[in-house]
Amino acid sequence: MDVKDEVDGPLSRSGDVATPKDRRVGLIYDERMCQHYAPDYEDHPECPDRVRVIWDRLNSSGLAKRCVILNAKDADDNHLALVHTKNHIDLIKNISSERSEPRRKRTAAKFNSIYFNEGSSEAAYLAAGSVVEVAEKVAEGKLDSGFAIVRPPGHHAEEAEPMGFCLYNNVAIAASFLLNERRDLGINKILIVDWDVHHGNGTQKMFYNDPRVLFFSVHRHDFGTFYPAGDDGSYIMTGEGPGAGYNINVPWENSRCGDADYLAVWDHILIPVAQQFNPDMIIISAGFDAAIGVSWGCRVSRMGTHLLDKLMEFAGGKIVMALEGGYNLKSLANSAQACVEVLLQDKPVIGTLEAYPFESTWRVIQEVRQQLSAYWPILAVKLSDKVIDRRITQIEFSSSDSDDEHPHSPSIALDGFKTVDNTEGMRKPCVGSMDKTKPKEIIWKTFPHRLFFARERTSTWGPGGVAFLHPKSNDQEKTYMCLYKITLEQFNDVLLQENVSSYIT
Repeated sequence: MDVKDEVDGPLSRSGDVATPKDRRVGLIYDERMCQHYAPDYEDHPECPDRVRVIWDRLNSSGLAKRCVILNAKDADDNHLALVHTKNHIDLIKNISSERSEPRRKRTAAKFNSIYFNEGSSEAAYLAAGSVVEVAEKVAEGKLDSGFAIVRPPGHHAEEAEPMGFCLYNNVAIAASFLLNERRDLGINKILIVDWDVHHGNGTQKMFYNDPRVLFFSVHRHDFGTFYPAGDDGSYIMTGEGPGAGYNINVPWENSRCGDADYLAVWDHILIPVAQQFNPDMIIISAGFDAAIGVSWGCRVSRMGTHLLDKLMEFAGGKIVMALEGGYNLKSLANSAQACVEVLLQDKPVIGTLEAYPFESTWRVIQEVRQQLSAYWPILAVKLSDKVIDRRITQIEFSSSDSDDEHPHSPSIALDGFKTVDNTEGMRKPCVGSMDKTKPKEIIWKTFPHRLFFARERTSTWGPGGVAFLHPKSNDQEKTYMCLYKITLEQFNDVLLQENVSSYIT
């Protein structure tokens, strides 16, 4: 369906076509954005296939037919100037047409993780302008929500320089456009949710003293060593001046965080604050590099669509998604498809979460809440000191017009506390191997087998005991496991601790 075919009432689905009862979800894609690519580097992760695989998947799945297809538009320089300096705008505008390739390479080398080619200028203008276009249509009520499938991404781009594959800050431009140029549309407060695995440093800086924008970023931080590195992504960065308290960072300490960790952060930080902030629109910096399968990402599965589903409760579902990172093409296509299904309210998000958040996650949640409690009193409520457990909760969300709708279950505090530096799940530490060498390799894998326990408990591992994978494969049941590659001597030492009671201290 093309935007020129707009109807006054909401659209609904019927097979592969839109029918008059369902949500109007806009999509933007333009092949011209694929003309931006890294010269002399075929395997660069920020490549044209990133948007192509998403568009191909939405078409092959039939979802694109049920959405409103918008035409990509170039950004207006006046709109770019809301967040970028004139020198920055002129650089990106002229880099493709006015400079030779060697000169472009020398210019790119001055910046952090940037490349330019003949197609960079046009792609950058189309990416920024397309996010503005989707945001404006949603604000006008012509769409209920939308997804701008754009590149280059934007959330690292700062006021005066491109950075981290990002040329213009697409999301910041769109938010500033609505708040400053289209005040007549009544969008006075915007929640920006950045779930890319990297911190959105550029977006943060552009709204750091602006109370009209609540910026929320959950990302790998690794104590300041993960890109873009430094203190900008720390939880102590909460905004300044009139924007104090309107900048929220949730910095992961490692790459192990998955669905349970993200949902715990949503339940205990983002959702309570969003309820008090009461945004008029939500813009998502939708990076999909926290998904399973991305080498530097986290462990978010398809169940991560619960994050988007929970946000649909706010702003009347006015949500604009703008593509940021995501470099595993398969997980990128899977994630984008799942998100569009949620935007369409295509079917309930159903699943059972069989995992604890990590102890480090609970510690970060406590620290973030304490840091922000002076600005958001709801975060001053003391939580349990123990790690939360979601294993008793089946998450089954239905669309808002369903008769069997279930409430979004909150996390529940149980006696699942895990001691720092112990192996996850252990009641007390092993005595340890004589060989203190770290594992040769740590691998996370999903197996199509049911997990069952052979003992009710053990002296070392506590409740649960020894677990086995059912020998029969079953695509309907999956187990997500962390595998440690260790030496035979280390393995025998661990077995000895478990089976010889006198060896346990």
